[in-house]
Amino acid sequence: MVVAASHPQLDAQEVSNQATPEVGSAVALPDGPDAGQFQAKYPEAVVLPALEGTTTLVTEADTQSRLGSRLVLDGNVVVTFRDRRVEADHIEYDEETGELTATGHLKATGGANNEIITASHGTMNLRTQTGRFYDVTGSVGRKTIDRKTVVYTNSNPFLFTGRLVVKTGPQEYEVYDGTVTSCQLPHPDWLLYAGKFSVGSDKARATHSVFRLLNVPLMYLPYVTHPVDTSERQSGILIPEISNSSTKGLVLGEQFYWAINRSSDLTVGAQYFSRRGWEQSGTYRYRGLGTNFAKAHYNGLLDRGYFNSAGQYVNQGGEDATFAGRYDFSPETRVVANAEYLSSYAYRQAFTENFNQAVSTDILSIVYGVHQTDGYMAAVRTDRYQGLKAAATTTTPEEQVRIFHAPSLDLATTEHRLGTTPLQWNVESSVAGLKRVQPNFATAGLTNRFDLHPELALPLSADGWRFRPSIGVRETIYSRSRVTPYTPGVPMESGEAVNRADVELGFEARAPVLERTFDSKLVEKLFGSEVRHTIEPEVTYRYVSGVGTDFLKVLRFDDVDVVSNTNELEYGTTQRLFVRRPQSKPCKTTEADVQEYGDADMSGEPASTGCGGRELISWRLTQKYFFDSSFGGAIIDGRRNIFDTTLALSGIAFLTEPREISPLISRLRVHPSDKLDAEWDFDLDTGAKKFTSNNVLVDLHEGNTFAGLSYARLNAPGRFYTEGVSSSVSNFNQMRILLGYGSPTKSGLSVAANAGLDLRLSSLQYAALQFSYNWDCCGFSVEYRKYELGAVRNESVERFNFTLVNIGTAGNLRKAERLF
Repeated sequence: MVVAASHPQLDAQEVSNQATPEVGSAVALPDGPDAGQFQAKYPEAVVLPALEGTTTLVTEADTQSRLGSRLVLDGNVVVTFRDRRVEADHIEYDEETGELTATGHLKATGGANNEIITASHGTMNLRTQTGRFYDVTGSVGRKTIDRKTVVYTNSNPFLFTGRLVVKTGPQEYEVYDGTVTSCQLPHPDWLLYAGKFSVGSDKARATHSVFRLLNVPLMYLPYVTHPVDTSERQSGILIPEISNSSTKGLVLGEQFYWAINRSSDLTVGAQYFSRRGWEQSGTYRYRGLGTNFAKAHYNGLLDRGYFNSAGQYVNQGGEDATFAGRYDFSPETRVVANAEYLSSYAYRQAFTENFNQAVSTDILSIVYGVHQTDGYMAAVRTDRYQGLKAAATTTTPEEQVRIFHAPSLDLATTEHRLGTTPLQWNVESSVAGLKRVQPNFATAGLTNRFDLHPELALPLSADGWRFRPSIGVRETIYSRSRVTPYTPGVPMESGEAVNRADVELGFEARAPVLERTFDSKLVEKLFGSEVRHTIEPEVTYRYVSGVGTDFLKVLRFDDVDVVSNTNELEYGTTQRLFVRRPQSKPCKTTEADVQEYGDADMSGEPASTGCGGRELISWRLTQKYFFDSSFGGAIIDGRRNIFDTTLALSGIAFLTEPREISPLISRLRVHPSDKLDAEWDFDLDTGAKKFTSNNVLVDLHEGNTFAGLSYARLNAPGRFYTEGVSSSVSNFNQMRILLGYGSPTKSGLSVAANAGLDLRLSSLQYAALQFSYNWDCCGFSVEYRKYELGAVRNESVERFNFTLVNIGTAGNLRKAERLF
């Protein structure tokens, strides 16, 4: 037995009402909970029917006559009764019984689901809303605006034909010797044929039906259902999945979808890999009031393993479970969770269908509750970090690091005015229990940490200049510490407490924005308007004293623990080019105009007139000079050093010895139009005379054509597996390419391809090629995908899907894997 059940998208925000929806699309979870669960507080609204005594019949016809209680109407007859409208060449109506007989071009419309029935002749009882129709073409979910205009009233339009249609109630039909489809008649792309269909207010059912595609019979279905009402989701067995993989073998899968209630649903399923074993999965979703939601997903593999080329047995089985949720007690108070459990990195790398997930080695789980009001925040959180780090040498294993906050109480404020003075104050503080585990080292129990960081600032301004001098102190107490001096080998923990305290001085200065407008004929010819160039210089001085060599005694858990002495000056500038809307174009004529030219004046500020400007280029350059090159003695020669001041400047490590100049940080973005974006970001280490990072991003889309390119280069100090043993330089040189034409909902042909290249190894990491072709209400997609992830995974896989609008998809090419 096969049930074609409607299956909503896994993400409610991705539901589309296009002519050819995405895989398995139907109705997403609604925005509110089941009314039945909150009936006492939120009663369900019901439309009351009109009273029998006040309902009147309205008739229009070329000629009318009466025989007792019987009305006889001829010529362009229209009868309207409540929300029903009947049109025909000839109609006879009995006022006493409500019986109506119609012949010649019969058309009956109306009802709660907007039914449209066209027939050669038929009978109806307008009061009981029953009847019989012959030689019928009909639909549910469409509405006639006028004689030539028909619109869809929901995302599940349902069209049918039949030799005989018996209307047994206001929204119930029986269709004999007929067909159903969601395609436009009279030439639908697909049809279900059956001797009898039973159509209710929520779904249509049939037994012993035949599925036809392009009028070719393809499948016999002993039992099948089709959703009629878009507000209802139906449970059932989904269309099976079939595919082939070079590593998994033949893949056969099936899922069951359970619409638990209006606010939640559950999907469970299993796949059989002929070469590896069984994979099981399940997804639960809940959508509550406002922003409340919950989503849990599980998948696991019972791997029977394989023998590699060296004759070693390899088992890559594992489990991956995720949970995300949010519940708001009030606009100021909420609890949030985003957690993941992964039993094996090898399992995810070998079997996930997402390349970015396959190469990711970091997992962060966090659960917190927060209360925010009037610029004050109190939060309780617990989190767990799990990361797989590269080994120092080829003979040492990869290092898995786990860091746990259990739990942490955080208190913080935004800047508040101190009484009636111009001074501004803010505070950050936390109390936490911390634990760290890595090969050959683990903290004994929980390390308690108390951190208090108040700051006082005085914002000043004069003639366009802005200044912000500040003073702050920081007190951090640890119940445990690290043994110093560092020696090669395993780190050693000490039971001695550490009290790290510092004084922080800061001074920020921003000069007035320098600007110049270029309005020569050449400029206007090149850019279509005048161009404004702005320069925004800024300087920040920061001095921190008191940490000294206590930095080396601190165990590392997060960014709070890398506070160090510093005496530094940061200087930088941001340059921008703005173009104004051409004078020939009126302001805000269309939404596209606003997107193209924005709603800002030539300096980037919001425009009061609505005649906006657009930022063409922005380029930021910044660098730091360190007066204290040893950072109070925290620098250790020959290893990678990370401090809070270097993290704030760049995510790329660069300190391996005392130094005075940081790399030059450049961030350049070019936005010539709404069709093209380009970005070039680099860190230029002037001391080492090399680019420690160099990244280029380009995105182009023109009509149905799109392309993307990214280049990533990393050449930075490596990690260290044990003290004193240096790992090789982190050397990363990769490129990503994407090209395509079309979209998942475009009629006709669409094609897209992408690839990931490791330029350092001259190898292909992954590649995919997809073709799609969409007809009126169905579509077909095929994909070839290749993974080459070293010894862990070398797989080629072919995928496909065949989509029926508002029904579902046969195949295993899911939305998250599309290139379009």
